[in-house]
Amino acid sequence: MDYRTLKPFPEGFLWGGSSSAYQCEGAWDEDGKGLSVKDVDPIVPGTSDWKVTSDHYHRFKEDIALMAEMHFNEFRFSIAWTRIMPDGVTENPKGIEHYHEVIDECHKYGIEPVVTLYHFDLPQALQEKYGGWADRQCIEDFVNYCRVCYREYGKKVKYFLTINEQNMMVLFNPERLTNEKKVWQENHHMLVAGAKAMIACHEMCDAKIGPAPNITAIYPATSRPEDVLAAMDWDQIRNRLFLDPAVFGTYPQALENLMKDKGIFPETTEEDFEALRNGHPDFIAFNYYGAGCVKYMPESEADDLANAKEIKDFMSGLMSYPGVSASVRNELQEHTSYGMGIDPVGLRATLRQLWERYGLPLIITENGCGVPDTLEADGTVHDGYRIDYLRRHIKACQEAITDGVQLFGYSPWSAFDLVSTHQGITKRYGFIYINRDEFDLKDMKRIRKDSFYWYKKVCASNGRELD
Repeated sequence: MDYRTLKPFPEGFLWGGSSSAYQCEGAWDEDGKGLSVKDVDPIVPGTSDWKVTSDHYHRFKEDIALMAEMHFNEFRFSIAWTRIMPDGVTENPKGIEHYHEVIDECHKYGIEPVVTLYHFDLPQALQEKYGGWADRQCIEDFVNYCRVCYREYGKKVKYFLTINEQNMMVLFNPERLTNEKKVWQENHHMLVAGAKAMIACHEMCDAKIGPAPNITAIYPATSRPEDVLAAMDWDQIRNRLFLDPAVFGTYPQALENLMKDKGIFPETTEEDFEALRNGHPDFIAFNYYGAGCVKYMPESEADDLANAKEIKDFMSGLMSYPGVSASVRNELQEHTSYGMGIDPVGLRATLRQLWERYGLPLIITENGCGVPDTLEADGTVHDGYRIDYLRRHIKACQEAITDGVQLFGYSPWSAFDLVSTHQGITKRYGFIYINRDEFDLKDMKRIRKDSFYWYKKVCASNGRELD
């Protein structure tokens, strides 16, 4: 649809940026913090570990002041479970106090904290004790952790997010190729934990809460009927499996039938579905980095995926499902130097699909351009490519709002440079340059990029000034 006039962003729209604890805080073993599974995961060769990252733990006041300078009225960040409860169950007063300080610093500048309760960093102690999410006990331990967060921060925080990108944790889990039922069981436990966390939030405080998966429109590779059906099916696996249970209390029907036919449907209880039905999210948060594209993939190609050795083939295998679909590169979509899609039209389509399917308010909690940046000799960073990327996606948001979508916030990844999960600090997303490289911490100086000054105008004008 082409409109002659686009609707403005609503008053009170949340403009900000995002981060996650393990990717930006550093201070990995300070003030009683315990180890998370991220702290002990093997590091991709040639990239940084999580020990220092952006040193946000020590410099959060400086970072939040810079966000205020950009006219942020929102900051989405995660709480590290292992700071609140180092072993997953025992409270740590120093960790609890740290996030009080972060939240209070946000409020000092009129910045609304949007708090992610879980962003990939399960306490390693629980992984060792009973296998983490594979065991039902993890549901109760997670909810107990959430209750501590609600008790401490529920009067200060208006928006909580349950689990960040649960679908990426599941779909990119290599065990899915060798022990699929276990992975779907872990996923089911996370779904129930998220629902119970929402129930507890509504019981304990007035905050709003919702899930935060990575969601994207799925295109068929061709107009061949099999590819169109494959796109519908992959949408159930990649997207709807992580939202239908949270919103409707049920698994997508065709996918549930497929899982039962293959003997991989998780063990469930009636109590599980009662929790799912009563979670009642107040909104949906989602991360978007480009639409997906698939073709039909027959079951006979399963062995080829299971035996894939090259990382490119292996990762492609993790985003494919024999008997359903195979992920393919969309040559009609632009791509960054890291191969990530650039598709603002896909963002508009994704917003439309989510709104029309679920009818809940939406907030974008990640969207960004991750590429290497160059610090010039004069201390400037010229990232016009990031400005162009964000401008086009913000315009897509405005088009979706004109379509009727109830979007209430845009929080791109990331507020400042942090360590990317697979490409280290070299792959930068932020408006603020952190002066370090993979192994040389340098002075960690905060440097405003060109995008800093551009986004400052966007936030101050409530999206009216995009040039």
